[in-house]
Amino acid sequence: MFWTVTLSLLEGFLGTVKLFALTLVFALPLGLLISLGSMSRAHVLRYPIKFIIWIIRGTPLLLQLLVIYYGPGILLKSNIWGSGDNGRFIAALVSFVINYACYFAEIYRGGIQSIPVGQYEAGQVLGLTKGQIFRKIVLLQVIKRIVPPMSNEIITLVKDTSLARVIAVYEIIWNGQAFIKSAGIIWPLFYTGAFYLVFSGLLTLLFGYIEKRLSYFR
Repeated sequence: MFWTVTLSLLEGFLGTVKLFALTLVFALPLGLLISLGSMSRAHVLRYPIKFIIWIIRGTPLLLQLLVIYYGPGILLKSNIWGSGDNGRFIAALVSFVINYACYFAEIYRGGIQSIPVGQYEAGQVLGLTKGQIFRKIVLLQVIKRIVPPMSNEIITLVKDTSLARVIAVYEIIWNGQAFIKSAGIIWPLFYTGAFYLVFSGLLTLLFGYIEKRLSYFR
């Protein structure tokens, strides 16, 4: 029974890792774009973006999952996500990307705005363009400053992937809970905690290593 449970949880864990990895691939760059838009001098761009960030950060991810998955079918009378497991996974991925991109955007914004104005002025004195100043002077300092808060959000993402089960996306807790109904045992549900702890522990070590590598900015 132990190996049967382990294999089932490993299968569910692959779904968790897939959702986690794809969310980061899309949310990290999207968050940077959103943060730049939220700092734009153009009111027509900045205010709508800030309003969207406020809505996303102020409502539960669980609610966003339900609205994004069921909303188009109810409002447009068409299931834009497609049917089956793939459709549910895409809807979950879109929900996670939008949610975490908005959180990442605020972290990026805080990091960028924490750079002293003198750094920009020094770049201008050297004859650098705004793009060159951002890439060669600001970006590495921003990365150094955002690693701790970003690591917290990414580790939170590991646990938040379990919310995808609300729209029947197969992940590790879904597989663990299935044994309650099929075999009348609950320990597989606790066993899933070991997977989360190991995954989060590895990420913690990774981010600790990254922080040490960026220590040259002290």
